[in-house]
Amino acid sequence: MLLRGGRRAALLLAAAAGVAGGGALARRDPDTAFYASASPPLRQALSAAAEGLRSRARLFSPLLLPPPYQGFPILNSFASASVSPSDLRGQGSTGSSDDSRCCPGCLGRNSIAKAASAVGPAVVNISCSQGAHGWVLAESIGSGTIIDPDGTILTCAHVVADFQSTKAIVRGKVSVTLQDGREFEGVVLNADRHSDIAVVKIKSKTPLPAAKLGSSSRLQPGDWVVALGCPLSLQNTVTAGIVSCVDRKSSDLGLGGVRREYLQTDCSINQGNSGGPLVNLDGEIIGVNVMKVQNADGLSFAVPIDSVVKIVDNFKKNGRVVRPWLGLKMLDLNPMIISQLKEKSSTFPDVRKGVLVPMVTPGSPAEQAGFRPGDVVVEFGGKPVESIKEIIDIMGDKVGVPFKVLVKRGNDVTATLTVIPEEADASR
Repeated sequence: MLLRGGRRAALLLAAAAGVAGGGALARRDPDTAFYASASPPLRQALSAAAEGLRSRARLFSPLLLPPPYQGFPILNSFASASVSPSDLRGQGSTGSSDDSRCCPGCLGRNSIAKAASAVGPAVVNISCSQGAHGWVLAESIGSGTIIDPDGTILTCAHVVADFQSTKAIVRGKVSVTLQDGREFEGVVLNADRHSDIAVVKIKSKTPLPAAKLGSSSRLQPGDWVVALGCPLSLQNTVTAGIVSCVDRKSSDLGLGGVRREYLQTDCSINQGNSGGPLVNLDGEIIGVNVMKVQNADGLSFAVPIDSVVKIVDNFKKNGRVVRPWLGLKMLDLNPMIISQLKEKSSTFPDVRKGVLVPMVTPGSPAEQAGFRPGDVVVEFGGKPVESIKEIIDIMGDKVGVPFKVLVKRGNDVTATLTVIPEEADASR
């Protein structure tokens, strides 16, 4: 650096001495007030420099200062400092060279690489081929993740199965290739059309590398995520991006049938990525990549791992996913929607939250229970509710079990209903 005046040199060195002492300096003159701070390694070095000020040594070569100020007492080139400049270059803000992060979710130099390496060995390439008389008539490719050392693999249903009516039909021979090149024949244990989740099993004489499951409930828009898989059969492909939305509704994407929610990310997803893991920076699976929007960059979707865990539990418990059906069309309420509804109708109930029922399906369990269009559900199963997701979570897989429901109606009339869910028709 070239200092143009001794006064500035004095201020700079005084700041260095203050920072080295761990504090901040401020001149009383408001026109020239300054503050300074530094990371621990730099503070350590500046502490030695400040000691040099007192010992009348020299910090920089005198040639860097204009002639009138070459005699200013400063230490010579960090020679007496306990941390050299080369050491400082290898250290981050935490004073370590191991790229450690100050907290979960923070992005360091090697954060994405570490997350990918933690899950990578458990990511597999899956191919299903259909053939006759030695000819391959059709082939589908995708990815998957080993979630148990016994060879249990999570993937997408559309990779390994076709659906005729409600029954899953395996596409053909299922071949599974691990990151280390080993190949196994897989068996499709379960597949669910609505969630597009399937479980495949392979047998190995030795334990297999398995990925750790995380939680999708703590995700926020803007969180960093990593997508792994085998797009176009290119093994060991890693892409990264951020979470764009944590609860993208299936209806937002024009998908009919059972209501579903997805994680939306801007990770690069292509044919063959389906079934691969979406991972957080801690190397935990927080979603299963299922689809992207064609002819659009940065629009990829994954099934949240919390939903996947419930689906796998249903597979183990029932052999299929059991979904209770009420026969209600529902809408989450918020203050803005409530305000608009009150403007349209002065009889709208005085509520601050809840779930609106715009329509009741004729002959459904809800109609039999006495639900009416315009009802606002404020309690379900004895618990306050303000979203459809909460109602779905309360029901779980309980079919034929009565639930008490508290609803608010026009002119603030309150009604208590009892509804008994039926199992949803899988063909819907």
